Amino acid sequence: MRNPTPEGGPERLVALADGVFAIAITLLVLDLSVPQGLDSEGYHQALDDLLPNLGAYAISLAVLAGFWRDHRAIFRTVRQVDGQVISLTVLGLGIAALLPFPTALVSEYGEERSAVIIYAVAVASLGGVHLVLTRLIARRPWLRDGAAPVRDETLSAVDLGATVVVFLVTIPLALLVGSGAMWWWLVLVPVKVWLGRRENAAR
Repeated sequence: MRNPTPEGGPERLVALADGVFAIAITLLVLDLSVPQGLDSEGYHQALDDLLPNLGAYAISLAVLAGFWRDHRAIFRTVRQVDGQVISLTVLGLGIAALLPFPTALVSEYGEERSAVIIYAVAVASLGGVHLVLTRLIARRPWLRDGAAPVRDETLSAVDLGATVVVFLVTIPLALLVGSGAMWWWLVLVPVKVWLGRRENAAR
């Protein structure tokens, strides 16, 4: 099978990704506001009502920051990109740019199962695209500056795979227990810490 033709360096693609993630993170803040002209009681009530928005913001900030870091790690050794790499990257950026919408759903309608499911599908889809992109680049050494250590590639795939699995499992959990399924996302904290230590040890 003929190798896909490289279409240049990854610099513009990485710069585009940086911009999209920055804009997506900025858009998360738009749902954080307190109406003007409130009396003391209304002011404190508005702050209480803002707590779900702050929680959703914190979760999505962590998610987007993690995927931005993963994206830069994926392209760390890439020196050339081809059409498939570009297409997958743009698909992933499209999903990342969409994430403020399910974030708003979770913050405003967190008690609705459909809001939790839509958010989980969005995050799992973004993780899936990054996972496919990681494996695609790993199988095309002509796009890279030398071969990345197999251990690094494996740890990256396990990291992304864990994110995808956790958010996919959220879907049936949300159908069973409703919004309480969001607590399941906390399982990623020890998983990410453990993988981070393994990655540091590997280096």
